[in-house]
Amino acid sequence: MEGLPKEMLATLVGCNYAGTPHELRGCINDVLAMRDTLVARFGFAPGDIAVLTDDDRSAAVLPTGANIKRALADMVARAAPGDVLFFHYSGHGTLVPHRHGHDARQLDEAIVPCDFNLTTDVDFRQLVDLVPQGATFTMVSDSCHSGGLIDQEKEQIGPAAVTDLADGATATTRAVRGRFLPYATVVGHLSGASGVDASHHVADHLLALFGADASAKFRHHDTPTPSPDGGILLSGCQTDETSADVAADDEAADGGKACGAVQAVLAAHPAPLSNREVVSRARELLREQGFEQHPCLYCSDANVDAPFLCQQEEPAAIPAL
Repeated sequence: MEGLPKEMLATLVGCNYAGTPHELRGCINDVLAMRDTLVARFGFAPGDIAVLTDDDRSAAVLPTGANIKRALADMVARAAPGDVLFFHYSGHGTLVPHRHGHDARQLDEAIVPCDFNLTTDVDFRQLVDLVPQGATFTMVSDSCHSGGLIDQEKEQIGPAAVTDLADGATATTRAVRGRFLPYATVVGHLSGASGVDASHHVADHLLALFGADASAKFRHHDTPTPSPDGGILLSGCQTDETSADVAADDEAADGGKACGAVQAVLAAHPAPLSNREVVSRARELLREQGFEQHPCLYCSDANVDAPFLCQQEEPAAIPAL
């Protein structure tokens, strides 16, 4: 049917880091809930949804840095104009200081795959730059410091943009564990395997361990020139904030399944919502629940009020004669 997306493809990643000092509890439940939502609400075919989780260490495809980038690259390579691409990540995030010749006080965003081979804002920028014109690449990252995970994408809702009036309201603060790994913890973890002294920048450890599979940020890359594109980032929090990890036993009201704010908003509003509405409602929901984090929206002006994942209005029922 004219006007509908030709193909809908998704890659979902959940890392709980079970059996490590960095273990989380709700991330795999997040992606399983999102998979069900994509099929039931948005019409994704189950066979077009790749799911990478670390709950089974014997799995053929674990959510390592290389495997995540390979899955995303394969998804983008399949895309054509008009297609809808979706990436959901639930796990640890971190901030990385700039290397030689840059301001070490400036920090860049990264996600932490199960093998700690960081996937950075530059990697996501390079992916978005490969998306065919007319297709969209929507990314939901429920991880700490996830604001800005697509390098150079325009901030539409966030600390530097106009946000919701409700953000100034007060709410009871809820004490929870964050999905955050400090930079020093990441370096300490990697140094044990890399043999590189922990005083070195994380790039030295990642290049020693993963070589060409390390993030493009730590190899030579050109700084992109910002321009309107199909990238859409809905981050779980601002760059300077942490994202809460909530386990299923803490969410009895949600039927025993941990569920991110985006899924909760979608469940409460079955009609199509714009990207702006999803983020604004997620902010309001988290504020009401006492979480000190503020989801953000990064995309071109044209995609701010576009329907989330291009959901179409249901055609009106024709009354029986």
